[in-house]
Amino acid sequence: MAKQGQTTNRGLEGLTAAATDAAKANPAAKGLPPVHLWNPPFCGDLDMRIAGDGTWFYMGTPIGRPALVRLFSTILKREDGKHFLVTPVEKVGIRVDDAPFLAVEMLKESGNQGRLLRFRTNVDDWVACDSSHRLRFEAAADGGLTPYLHVRADLWAKVTRALYYDLVDIGEERVVDGRAMFGVASGGEFFAMADAEQVRGAL
Repeated sequence: MAKQGQTTNRGLEGLTAAATDAAKANPAAKGLPPVHLWNPPFCGDLDMRIAGDGTWFYMGTPIGRPALVRLFSTILKREDGKHFLVTPVEKVGIRVDDAPFLAVEMLKESGNQGRLLRFRTNVDDWVACDSSHRLRFEAAADGGLTPYLHVRADLWAKVTRALYYDLVDIGEERVVDGRAMFGVASGGEFFAMADAEQVRGAL
């Protein structure tokens, strides 16, 4: 078994088979195995990387099969700031450049709590933005903001730049803890982007 920091010899075929078995063992969960219940031994790092644009790479080559990427995404887990692919019998480390998912589509719906934003990720998960799946905004290198959406557990999706502009278009000002803030409402929650006066000066 590989030690911490070493690379495992686990092949893509073997990991695919293990992930498929895990999904079949829990069909009622819509393809999301209970990875939070699994604590298998660490078997080393796999030469797999998720780039900032959401592309998955294996040994430096993009994984061109969306179904395979989707399968691997269902056994993804984050612990202590690191990402792993987990099955009931093994855990292998992978590299993630930014967030493991990308939010690529947004729908606006109306409900009992007003507007509800629903986001589709690059692996075709739909996530409703609410108190359990929050938006957060981080300062970007270009001086702007980068939004992230909580998908599940400790896994996040980076919201694309195009959708960020859509969020700004539907943004509003509200007083939060005595301070005027600019942000977005969804699912009965208000997700502050930045100080309202600062945003007004930038527009």
